Amino acid sequence: MITLREGGAFLIDGEKLVDEGAPEYDRETAKTGTMTYGILTGHNKSGDTSNLNIKFDKLTSHDITFVGILQTARASGLERFPVPYVLTNCHNSLCAVGGTINEDDHMFGLSCAKKYGGVYVPPHQAVIHQFAREMLAEGGAMILGSDSHTRYGALGTMAIGEGGPEIVKQLLEQTYDIPMPGVVAIYLTGKPVPGVGPQDVALAIIGAVFENGYVNNKVMEFVGPGIDNLSVDFRIGVDVMTTETTCLSSIWRTDDLVKEFYEIHGRSDAYKELKPADVTYYDGVVEVDLSKIKPMIAMPFHPSNVYTIDEVNENPGDILRDVEKKALVSLDNNDIEFKLTDKIHDGRVYVEQGVIAGCAGGGFENLCDAADIGNHDKRKSLNFNLVTDVFTCIMRNCKRAHLKVAKLYFSTQFYLFLMFG
Repeated sequence: MITLREGGAFLIDGEKLVDEGAPEYDRETAKTGTMTYGILTGHNKSGDTSNLNIKFDKLTSHDITFVGILQTARASGLERFPVPYVLTNCHNSLCAVGGTINEDDHMFGLSCAKKYGGVYVPPHQAVIHQFAREMLAEGGAMILGSDSHTRYGALGTMAIGEGGPEIVKQLLEQTYDIPMPGVVAIYLTGKPVPGVGPQDVALAIIGAVFENGYVNNKVMEFVGPGIDNLSVDFRIGVDVMTTETTCLSSIWRTDDLVKEFYEIHGRSDAYKELKPADVTYYDGVVEVDLSKIKPMIAMPFHPSNVYTIDEVNENPGDILRDVEKKALVSLDNNDIEFKLTDKIHDGRVYVEQGVIAGCAGGGFENLCDAADIGNHDKRKSLNFNLVTDVFTCIMRNCKRAHLKVAKLYFSTQFYLFLMFG
């Protein structure tokens, strides 16, 4: 299913992997052939390819983070936004915080966007990352976001999620300073079998690389013939979860499907063909046979705590008891009873609710698949968080009728704290 190579490897013509010891290729020269190298050096202001001073093309923040960022930047002498800066209102919009806190934050963001030249996205219009994919992403560009899942690599954009201070530095026209990161090839082959979605692929990769730190602070570069067998929606669903691997960022080989994505969104000029050089060296390789990926599930308290659905069905008691033991440590409160084993009915795990949400799950294809499943079994309830454009597409494709029959609920924001049973 997934194999981690010891040491690096050369990729020849984007298809063939060759052991790093091959004498006919020069490693240092081949390192410059990655898509990552080209993008990072194109944004580097230091003149030193070992120690980078990066300036990003665009910035983005949501309403949990932009207030502190803007206040800090203003206090530090901000006069204008030097690059496009998008402020979305998608994370706090449904929090029951009392008073007018959310509205005050949103008005502050709007006033700053007007004063300093930013882009303001009102509540219930878009989740930060889907807006960025549709309106900001650009082949070969770099985007910095104050959200950990800032990942647009599937569209040819190298995006990094950081804390607020790094956004402030960019607003003040300073640089993002890092050593040149290592680059790991995520070499995809095969085609996913029916029933396997992007989250399954992502979880399988996370489970393979998280604990051993295989991609820690490196860039995951997706290559290989398997990419051709994935829709753009599928690629995006995998890409956005690369954050959970502890990698720095991600980038994918682009193709005509990505070009079509940009055309659909009226931004055909934003497309750029990206691919590794004829001879490229990678510091590591994760080989993923998509045809062997099985439906996966991540247990609390991190996506790397992952199992196949088959494993959980075969041994739910031991797996759920292990989670309960970890909860005692994580919650640090013996008065709180955290139980999962009471969800085992007749040897099987009973699922009471499902949530398809956020920057990874709320894609059009995921929702359509859920419609088919929900229409088949009307006993379950599901909650959906949607971007407005995705919601419109669902309506146009007559899927919402099926979803309503299956007792499913819609939200246009990222976090939904009212859960329907």
